[in-house]
Amino acid sequence: MKIKEVMVKDVVSIKPQENAYAAWEILTNMQISGLPVINAEGKLVGMFTEKEILAHMLPSYIEKVGKFIYKENPKSTRNKFLEFKSMAVSQLMRREVVTTTEDATLCEVARIMLTQKARRMPVLDKSGTVVGMIARCDVLKALAGEFQE
Repeated sequence: MKIKEVMVKDVVSIKPQENAYAAWEILTNMQISGLPVINAEGKLVGMFTEKEILAHMLPSYIEKVGKFIYKENPKSTRNKFLEFKSMAVSQLMRREVVTTTEDATLCEVARIMLTQKARRMPVLDKSGTVVGMIARCDVLKALAGEFQE
């Protein structure tokens, strides 16, 4: 089965210059964790996700200390949140985006998701335009549907 058969075709996207807080509200209202960022030319330039927001809120050394206890600093967290409210999506978005094509198979996309630790991927057509989104849950549902008797 090809991804174009199961991808979400009605893609909601955001622009790089949009307010990050407003973009987060879209994530919250839609109950999703990420959106593609598409520029004025219609090209994918990044992904805006909850992960990038959290990375902004927490101290930069958090990935290095791993499982050590992080002592909360309410003033620092508050300042980061206030800063976040006035940032543009382009300041937080991930620029390196794992993508797939609409002709990729379910198993190929599952492999990419696992090896690249991707939760969702924009689906591109031959010209590089975003034509859909595929999430891990979509892949799992499609695989389950294919193999049920």
